[in-house]
Amino acid sequence: MSNTLNIGSKISSLRKTKDRSQSQLAKNIEVSREIAGRYKRNDAVPSIDVAKRIADALDVSLDYPVGNAEQKIYKITLGRIQEINKLKDTDKNLVYAFPDAFITKSKLQNVL
Repeated sequence: MSNTLNIGSKISSLRKTKDRSQSQLAKNIEVSREIAGRYKRNDAVPSIDVAKRIADALDVSLDYPVGNAEQKIYKITLGRIQEINKLKDTDKNLVYAFPDAFITKSKLQNVL
C-alpha cells in the first residue's frame, strides 16, 4: 500500500485521537470541509503546505501523516529531543540514563 493510501486513514485516526471533528480540522488547516473530506477518503492528496498545517493542527511531526513513520512523534516530544541535542555530551548522557533504565525495566517486565 502506498503512502498516499495511508494519508487519509492517518489523518482520520489522529483527528479522532485529538477529539476533533472534520469541520474543526478543516477550519484549523484553512480548507473547506469538503476538501478535508477528500483528504480523508484519499480522493485528494494535500499539498506540502496543507500537510504541514495538518501535522501542526494534530500536534505531530510531518513525517507521520505523509511518510513511512510507523510511530507518531508528537511535537512536544520532538521539541524536547531538539533541546536535548543542544546539550553538552556529558549532559546528554545523564538525560538518556533515565529513559534507558526505564526501557530496560519495561522490557524485562514483559519477558517475565
